[in-house]
Amino acid sequence: MRTPSWTGAGSRLRALLRTTNTGKSPAALALILLVLLPTALLLGWWGLEDLSGALTYTGRITGAILILVSALSLLGAAAVVDHWGRNVFPYSGMVALIGTVAALVANTMLLLEAFRDGDSTLYRTLFSLLTAGSAWAVFTVWRTSVVIPSPKRVAAALIISSALAVANFGYQHLYQPSQRGAKPLVSITVGEPVLSKDRKEFAVPVEIRIDNRSDMGFYVLGTEFHAMGEQVSLSRTDRPREQWRADAETFRDFYVQHPLSRREIYQPGQLVLAQPWMSAGSWIEANDAFVTRTVVQLPIDTPYDQLALYASAQLARKDRAGLDQIQLKGYSWSGGKMPQWVTRDKSRDSVAYRGRVYENNAIDQHTRDPRYVAVYWQFGAHGAGLSVSITRKGEENRILSRAEIRETLNRYGLIAAETGPIKRTLWDIKDQV
Repeated sequence: MRTPSWTGAGSRLRALLRTTNTGKSPAALALILLVLLPTALLLGWWGLEDLSGALTYTGRITGAILILVSALSLLGAAAVVDHWGRNVFPYSGMVALIGTVAALVANTMLLLEAFRDGDSTLYRTLFSLLTAGSAWAVFTVWRTSVVIPSPKRVAAALIISSALAVANFGYQHLYQPSQRGAKPLVSITVGEPVLSKDRKEFAVPVEIRIDNRSDMGFYVLGTEFHAMGEQVSLSRTDRPREQWRADAETFRDFYVQHPLSRREIYQPGQLVLAQPWMSAGSWIEANDAFVTRTVVQLPIDTPYDQLALYASAQLARKDRAGLDQIQLKGYSWSGGKMPQWVTRDKSRDSVAYRGRVYENNAIDQHTRDPRYVAVYWQFGAHGAGLSVSITRKGEENRILSRAEIRETLNRYGLIAAETGPIKRTLWDIKDQV
């Protein structure tokens, strides 16, 4: 009776995988190299990127550790070949074991990171295979009767080095992102009004200043300044409780911030000026300041009794994210593509800016999909403001959950620095006519 061909192939495979009396087989050698060499190349690539380009000191340390593990994996691969072959170096088995253990620790950490923060199915699959392969490689090398001089010292060295790697990983990816840094301060200084020569107009000088008193720099995603003209009349008698309640109900409007007053009667403010005051995509360095000046001009017979001035800046920490050039993308009134949540309020117009955001380390940069920052400067008759979102391409319309918003703010160090309302009465200048 003739034996089927697959039986012969199976016999040859079993013979190939059958270990010798030393616990070694050519197939095991090939599989271990298939784990260690890709691990060494990948870790070396990412380690060099982090060592030269990570945005934080711990990121550079991570790069150095990745390069060290890459070197150990390469050395371990060479030791495996010697251990499976002529065994010229008496401790090649121990070096092979150290290399496979280092690869296992690194691949496990990267697997956890890929599933915790990553989006790439490719890298999740790759690190799952490398982690499983590394665990199998450690077990296979261990079974070959590895000679370990001073096993307690070697074990202590492995435990300490692994603990340092895990601690650095945890500090960079768990502890550090939870720490909130200092917040730049935005301030407004109002100068003395100046009458025009014909005394029919006047200008109020305004100085806008941002002070970064922290030890880190910030990217400027967008800025806005706006001035509201307000009419305020005085009641001859105390206002009843019902009117106070009606005033409190106006607080639901983001742009209405009037106080409850016993005698003053506020009318909804009207926008008289709105403008950016720093270039989107610029930055302010640590312990630095930026000052700009503008003027608010009005006719002398303006119906407004006071000005309410506001200024804000949307910022991102330079140690949390890299930023490509932010470019103008369109206007809501001329066909510019805007998310639905931006155009929901038909009383406001919007100007959109967009730029690429880069992660602060090579691991996240490769395992996460590209992110883009979108800045929307919105303005209407009753105020102005900024909205910022960081999403993947094509997800601009998606409304993020509270948890996603918190994670995005924390990951990229997004901060809103605001001031206002700064009130300036106009009665004195109007009385000069």
